[in-house]
Amino acid sequence: MAKCTDSLQKTSHIQGARFFLFLSRMKIVTVIGARPQIIKAAALSRAVREFPHTVTEVIVHTGQHYDANMSDVFITELGIPQPDYNLGVGSGSHGKQTAAILTGMEEILLKEQPDWLVVYGDTNSTLAAAIAGSKIHIPIAHIEAGLRSFNKKMPEEVNRILCDHVSTMLFSPTPTGYNNLLNEGFKASHPPYTADNPGIFQCGDLMYDNSLHYAAVAEQKTQITERLELENRPFILATIHRNNNTDEPDRLNALFGILMDLAEESGIRILLPLHPRTRKMLQDLLVPALQEQLKRGWLELIEPASFLEMIVLEQKAKMVITDSGGVQKEAFFFRKPCIILRPETEWVELVQNGTARICDADPIRIREAFDFFMHQSGELEFPAVFGDGKAAHFILDQLYLQTKAQPVASA
Repeated sequence: MAKCTDSLQKTSHIQGARFFLFLSRMKIVTVIGARPQIIKAAALSRAVREFPHTVTEVIVHTGQHYDANMSDVFITELGIPQPDYNLGVGSGSHGKQTAAILTGMEEILLKEQPDWLVVYGDTNSTLAAAIAGSKIHIPIAHIEAGLRSFNKKMPEEVNRILCDHVSTMLFSPTPTGYNNLLNEGFKASHPPYTADNPGIFQCGDLMYDNSLHYAAVAEQKTQITERLELENRPFILATIHRNNNTDEPDRLNALFGILMDLAEESGIRILLPLHPRTRKMLQDLLVPALQEQLKRGWLELIEPASFLEMIVLEQKAKMVITDSGGVQKEAFFFRKPCIILRPETEWVELVQNGTARICDADPIRIREAFDFFMHQSGELEFPAVFGDGKAAHFILDQLYLQTKAQPVASA
């Protein structure tokens, strides 16, 4: 696997001839649309800003997450430049949302003519942008490539697979993701890379870059500790937002029922930053008995938390319970056990390591995992499986090496 070099800062002399590497500008179009993509893009944007005379970044926000608490606050808080474009697609069916993004992205790419289209993760924004770029032959760099849940009923699984297979450079955060690509027929090839000869890399995780960068300052930059009176009050952090957990009445009631039971029985409050979709579905689908139990307050519903606020909550929590892929990893970064409210996970390393358990919406399995982690959390180990915190520099370096190393003959 390729190792990072500092090609962005150096010139190259080819022995035996007077050739020099002229460092011309590289333009990338970065696509964000959902909260996790905004967070990941922050790491790459920080690296880009270290090379203001070499790299130009154009940011496109698709508007897939249109709620200000789920989007705008992250851009401001993480210091990402304001988007150059906002497609404003909002909510809608998968087909309508994907089609609207595809149409808008094609127009932007034809105008900007970037060297690279950079997409993140597995949302409809990821898929639509990748299709748009591939049709007009814009090279695509997929960050978080190779992740697989092996469940194609999940729209995210379909999105990530299709995006991988039209990309020119694929950056996987883990050895498992890299091996998944090899198993699907990708090869450890050599440059020059094209869509027909893609380059695959294990680079580490941008989320780990961010966790290291922001962990030391998160509490000083937020007031969530004081607002929620977290000092000397143990709590568990929970998040629920996936469609199958919020939109299916049986699953929604099972999850909220067991969380409230566990909070009351253990005497430890559970904090749940409430996704807008989840809030709406609670009002519509939660049965009256659970509505009454919710009023007792052991399960404490709070407004959506910003990224820095989530870091504080994850650092201070005794345990994390979530259906979010990103929050699963962040729990691991901060050495917290995690209960996964899904039937599978793309982050298989967490489960294999024993620091996370897959429980789906099964109250029995959730209770068993809760009891285990409450008593065994001090004996868990958290090895370094997500890189060294320099994934963004590696990715930027590889993109530059591929597109701008153009030897020019000297007289």
